[in-house]
Amino acid sequence: MAQKTSSHPFGKKMAIARKRKNLSQTELGKLMGVSRGMVAYYESSAKNPTVEVIENASRALEVGIATLLEDAEPTKKGPKSKIQQLTDKLSELPRNKQKVVIEMLEGFLDKTVGV
Repeated sequence: MAQKTSSHPFGKKMAIARKRKNLSQTELGKLMGVSRGMVAYYESSAKNPTVEVIENASRALEVGIATLLEDAEPTKKGPKSKIQQLTDKLSELPRNKQKVVIEMLEGFLDKTVGV
């Protein structure tokens, strides 16, 4: 059966980071506290992963949250956009502060966009 690829950067980035660490989906699932099937779901079709999933993946894969969320391929060359600069700064914060910022942003976006 052909595997579905994600259109969201999180799934692609998670799969790349997992493979770089030579982890199977089962092994990553154990590190994240989820099943192999959930790892496969996150890698193939999760469009809006929760803060907890992002944090668990980041911790298990030993990569920054920004690494898992930014687009795989920049759409343009040149200086980083403001959102890319802020994402870089976010990834440098301690995990507990990253979580606070992400929750605030999600709350704001939920109220603004109605997602």
